[in-house]
Amino acid sequence: MNCEGLIDLVIVGGGPAGLTAGIYAMRAALHTVLLERSAPGGQVNLSEAVENWPGEPHIGGGELAAKMLEHARTYGLEIRSEEVVAVEPGLECHTVRLAGGEAIRTHAVILATGGSPRKLGIPGELEYYGKGVSYCAVCDGFFFRGKTVAVVGGGDSAVEESLYLAKLARQVYLVHRRDQLRASMILQQRARAECKIAFVWNSLVTGIRADAGGVQAVEIENRLSGDRQVLAVDGLFVFIGFEPNNALVPAGVRMNAEGYVITDETCATNLPGIYAVGDLRAKYARQIVIAAADGCTAALAAAHYVESRKAAGVCAVPPPDGGGKLR
Repeated sequence: MNCEGLIDLVIVGGGPAGLTAGIYAMRAALHTVLLERSAPGGQVNLSEAVENWPGEPHIGGGELAAKMLEHARTYGLEIRSEEVVAVEPGLECHTVRLAGGEAIRTHAVILATGGSPRKLGIPGELEYYGKGVSYCAVCDGFFFRGKTVAVVGGGDSAVEESLYLAKLARQVYLVHRRDQLRASMILQQRARAECKIAFVWNSLVTGIRADAGGVQAVEIENRLSGDRQVLAVDGLFVFIGFEPNNALVPAGVRMNAEGYVITDETCATNLPGIYAVGDLRAKYARQIVIAAADGCTAALAAAHYVESRKAAGVCAVPPPDGGGKLR
């Protein structure tokens, strides 16, 4: 086997799972490269506040992401702002192909590509994205200061973003398809105590009314009665969950019906040397702390996998200077 240029581990994605994987991979003295096409930190960057990260009762999402990034950098982790276009499994090694044409050969790959906001799939949603339709209150809430907005969803994200928007908007309608929220009780209590938030139960947003200036109203249908109404709003914020970013998952990797990668307890897929972590992996709950735990688990498992290959005489490549610093 030609071992020239072969490295130990490539991590695709720089959210909490990917960055944590990078920390533990460097501690295990693996020659590691992390590839992230946008800002490291992933979806956590879009959170105004994180209140369930152990040891931090309240921290801004961007601040938490920055701390994770700095922590990873203290170990000398190589982080490259590159877009990955393909991950190609192989018997002897795996290949990660970049948009610029470069191909990185590696013993192991950790896929930490996360997820993207799920869409409602209604007329006008994509057409008016950025013109009143948003999937990030922290990003766009400022533009709706003193205005009326609708939020769709019933989980933690929907309620957290509704509470954030209530600081800016004149009125927030929280539209949920059921008659009770799925969010944690502490968030539900805060939402019910916020006078600017009005609940629209058992309802679906079925359409968007807009003109050249953007969103003017949303069409709502009651799931139980079938009654329809038009709610005058200036903006629509959608928080109904995420879909896995699985476009880079190689053919042959097992996924469930929803497109999440199926792994074992070590975050290993059915293809040796390929791991999936964070919001890409099928699991019970999706929280930042669980994503970080996935990253730790996968990195430790990848280290064992790489070491076993080297023990068998498969291309033992030393880490670059600064790698593997333990403390």
